[in-house]
Amino acid sequence: MRGSEKQPHALRRQNALPRSPMVPDSVVAEIARHDWEGIECGCGRSAGHLVDAVRDAAEGHPAAFHALEGHVFFAQHLKPPAPAVCAVLMAVWSARPPRRATREALLWTLLALLCTVDDGGTHEAGLHGQCAAFIRTGVDGFRRELAAVPGSGTAAYAEGILEILGVPMS
Repeated sequence: MRGSEKQPHALRRQNALPRSPMVPDSVVAEIARHDWEGIECGCGRSAGHLVDAVRDAAEGHPAAFHALEGHVFFAQHLKPPAPAVCAVLMAVWSARPPRRATREALLWTLLALLCTVDDGGTHEAGLHGQCAAFIRTGVDGFRRELAAVPGSGTAAYAEGILEILGVPMS
């Protein structure tokens, strides 16, 4: 598929998603950008069924983040949908979820993705490297979270993420 053909497919996927006033347009666009049916899920099916889970996560449902385990990551190993899911999670993070419970579940999930075994070779990033690259885009927000609520669960997760990424806390 050529680049000019990808855009109409992404728009069709975006328009096919049920709209929620709680999900920012940037997150809807990121969900639509990925070919979920073409990705094999960690459970063995296509990753198409993960669209509902990532949309629920974007709406702020903390349990939706935990539901990704076994599909996106399992037993310290990433599964093929991890980079696409990570991209959506970082779009959610960039939209700055207002509820602490949502931020905590989101940061827990990002930390879980980073705590997996690095599957990259010397010439390619692998799933872990792709996820780390997406997560690295949120460093300023992780620092803000660490400074805003020191001693909280969200601060501990943000600190862990920054530590694994090897970036300064401030």
